[in-house]
Amino acid sequence: MSIQVPLNQLGLRQALQAIESGECTAIEIINACFDRIEAREPQVGAWQYSLTREEYLAQYEQRRFFFEQSLLKGLPLGIKDIIDTADMPTEMGSPIHQGRRPGNDASCVALLRQAGGIVLGKTVTTEFAYFRPGKTANPRDLSRTPGGSSSGSAAAVADAMVPVALGSQTAASVIRPAAYCGAVGYVGSRAEFSLRGVQPLAQSLDSLGVLARSVEDVELIRAILLRQLDPLQRSVAVTPRRVLIVRGSCIGESEPDMEQAIERLAARLAQQGVDTLWLESGEELARIVARHQQIMAFEVARNLVEESARTEALSEPLRELIANGLTLTRDQYLAALQDVETTRTALWAQYADVDAILAPAAPGVAPSGLGKTGAPHMSRPWQAMGLPVVTLPGLTDAAGLPLGVQLIGRSRGDQALLALAHWLEPLLLQC
Repeated sequence: MSIQVPLNQLGLRQALQAIESGECTAIEIINACFDRIEAREPQVGAWQYSLTREEYLAQYEQRRFFFEQSLLKGLPLGIKDIIDTADMPTEMGSPIHQGRRPGNDASCVALLRQAGGIVLGKTVTTEFAYFRPGKTANPRDLSRTPGGSSSGSAAAVADAMVPVALGSQTAASVIRPAAYCGAVGYVGSRAEFSLRGVQPLAQSLDSLGVLARSVEDVELIRAILLRQLDPLQRSVAVTPRRVLIVRGSCIGESEPDMEQAIERLAARLAQQGVDTLWLESGEELARIVARHQQIMAFEVARNLVEESARTEALSEPLRELIANGLTLTRDQYLAALQDVETTRTALWAQYADVDAILAPAAPGVAPSGLGKTGAPHMSRPWQAMGLPVVTLPGLTDAAGLPLGVQLIGRSRGDQALLALAHWLEPLLLQC
């Protein structure tokens, strides 16, 4: 390859190829990432805690031979600050856990370190991965929210501070910030990855996620997290035969720009020979949005037990969520879980011949202001059903702000979904 962009803008696979071919060194890429951070972090605010350039390079030099021989070559990674790191604080966006130092790395962090990645730092999260925002601004427009709760991870990747970062999702915490910031976001099928060492919020909904600038980099990180024998193996792009398209209005409030963008994309798919079906009624999905809220409230109230005793240190939205969860009975909770399962089974039975579902990743572009993180309802149904999701950039509004779309697959159909995303990724840039 011939490098035609600043080194910090290289994707992870591109960077590895450039190092292997001798076009640049890992140290040059690392320094380019730190140059970007030094230039932009005061405005973007993506990092809760990070190594200095000197600390990072010292860590690299101490194990230079290992990194040179490793898969990831000592390149930098961002880790959401609800994921345990033994050498850095994990504070979960809350003063309750200020200065908390885990004894061990989360399993996902340990796997990335074993592959030769270096954790540059912990990215900003909302409070306990819920609604209260941190300091991060949207790198595409600093006056707008980056979304939540994986706000720092999405901003750091979209602004080319690091090539990839880990996030997590319980409602829309990877998909929405990826959409708002113009990055690729991936959430695995429920229980696809180990969550050991990841702060639980709602165990029936929690998923690990990846933020990157390309589908191929998501696929590489996924392979490492699954300890696959050949993580560099690439999947072949697959053209979908039939896609079910869901209008945002079928799920909840949706802005005209987003509805129009989905219409344009549907027309583009049809031009490519893809058979497109439109979901006729969103009644079931709107109901599952409410079911997701019930499940989340019930489980959060029983997970954040010690924290709920510190009401003065919790935000009002989180206090309300816990209070709502305590009003729900176990029978109501079980009924919500059963309704989700029944609806998921019925949906795929009705549309058994579709390869994937296409829907908005958010109601529209990132809202103005940093006091809120935007509405999560576009992701709630799929997250409740435990389905794998990829959000892809490319569509924009008239002002050029990102309008993300999400591609949803069958449970445990992650690899097939990523193959479809490989095909759709360049097409979105033409719409």
